[in-house]
Amino acid sequence: MTIEDQVTSVHHGAGRENSDIKNLDSKSVEGRNIDEEKHSNGETRQLPNLQRRLRSRHLHMIAMGGAIGTGLFIGSGSAIHTAGPVGALIAFAFVGSIVYSIMTALGEVATYLPIPGAFATYATRLVDPSLGFAMGWIYWFSWASTFALELTATGLIIQYWDETIPIAIFIAIFWVVIIVLNMFPVSCYGEVEFWLSSVKIITVCGFMIFAICVNAGVGKEGYLGFRYWVHPGPFHPFLIEDPKKDALAKFIGFWAVLITAGFSYQGTELVGIAAGEAENPSKTVPSAIRKTFFRIVFFFVFTIFFVGIVVPSDDPRLDSDATNANASPFVIAANIAGIHALPSIINAVLLTVVISAANSNVYSGSRILVGLAHEGFAPRFFLRTTKHGVPYASVGFTALFGLLGFLNVSNSGATVFNWLIQIAGLAGFITWASLNMCHLSFMRALKAQGISRDSLPYKATWQPFFSYYGLFFNILIIITQGFTAFIPSFSVTDFFINYLSLMLFAVLYIGHKVLFRTKFVKPVEADIDLGRYED
Repeated sequence: MTIEDQVTSVHHGAGRENSDIKNLDSKSVEGRNIDEEKHSNGETRQLPNLQRRLRSRHLHMIAMGGAIGTGLFIGSGSAIHTAGPVGALIAFAFVGSIVYSIMTALGEVATYLPIPGAFATYATRLVDPSLGFAMGWIYWFSWASTFALELTATGLIIQYWDETIPIAIFIAIFWVVIIVLNMFPVSCYGEVEFWLSSVKIITVCGFMIFAICVNAGVGKEGYLGFRYWVHPGPFHPFLIEDPKKDALAKFIGFWAVLITAGFSYQGTELVGIAAGEAENPSKTVPSAIRKTFFRIVFFFVFTIFFVGIVVPSDDPRLDSDATNANASPFVIAANIAGIHALPSIINAVLLTVVISAANSNVYSGSRILVGLAHEGFAPRFFLRTTKHGVPYASVGFTALFGLLGFLNVSNSGATVFNWLIQIAGLAGFITWASLNMCHLSFMRALKAQGISRDSLPYKATWQPFFSYYGLFFNILIIITQGFTAFIPSFSVTDFFINYLSLMLFAVLYIGHKVLFRTKFVKPVEADIDLGRYED
């Protein structure tokens, strides 16, 4: 892929705090980081000793395949069953627009400050240290808990072929495998993700071609067209059975799918984390960000569209508690068409999906933990790295939470799966809202310190309005997504599941604010120098 022209360095004006920046010989392939700052009191602050080994093709594939996981391969079926084919399509397109606002906002900040543990550090420097603390830990918790989810899914997927095999065996095997993979240099992570993501992308593309053929009449059902949009209908009523409130019931079905769509899109923002270890972030990150819109439309919106025209939304298999191929709308579509050789193939693909997701869980969780440690929000022990720049302490601690997967041995796998999806899904929206806030604060800091956005390595479109759009709807979804706990009658258990992440975030933020009495960062004092990348 052709790389864009070199971006000229930005020379900052005088009159700013911490203007005494020292450029060290911290080498990357095509550039360097301003990775050490010496303050007037003589104190030196240094970034974690990670290495820039992620190549352009790694970053592009991480951006494309990072979000393609069980949420798309399995969760899309339950979304269509809940909201109907058009309701689910609108929900995924709507959340996709929110994700795009986040990615363009993140692109501006991450290309200017491509630093390890980016998210927590951005919030700390640009908005409020307490936000950085709470956001970083809730995001880390999201990935650590999702790691347990993916390990649970590996056992359930393998049981598709042989139900007598204990799930615990494969939870243990893949737990060790993922730890070993993450102890290799980051280029190994990039290479593994490159090939596993390739399998996912090929599968999604193959399904679209298959769906077109089935819709055109290849299957035993004959020509379908938009038959299933007519019957059982484009929208499904949800929770409310009163015919007089049919429109409200259908809207509730649409709104209920938003958290599922959010979980499906999670991982798109991994580009911001990987920027801290990319070879030349001022070139590779903008290129990956610009293609986000097309990835959202092609891999998510199109997939939901094609599932909706080849699978009837009232098919009971879409509402199955299974997490293997039996619950995948891809397999259900094949069975309806009379093609029975596909389930085992899809199940094998699902296994690669969860391995890829688990690998990303530990990678992203460990890098966030590095950022937390760098900001003083976690023990400095987590900053320790191998000679190849692998934060082994952070990797090990994050991986420990994968052992929660063994809860599945004594509980229903579907129950564990659903609890963790809900926790991780809401934590994702909290992180996204925080990223929109970080970008808005970044723009104010640039203006206050006399830096033009035109000089940025990547300048996003429709800003700042797009970030306000994302922030508003992220907060709205966070507040309202648990409404199902009140319909038809209040459920304490459902309420707790739906709002656990928000409660944890509030406790972390308020607790840190009270204990340390932090203040909001003034734009003119925001640190936008440490970690700045120069060609």
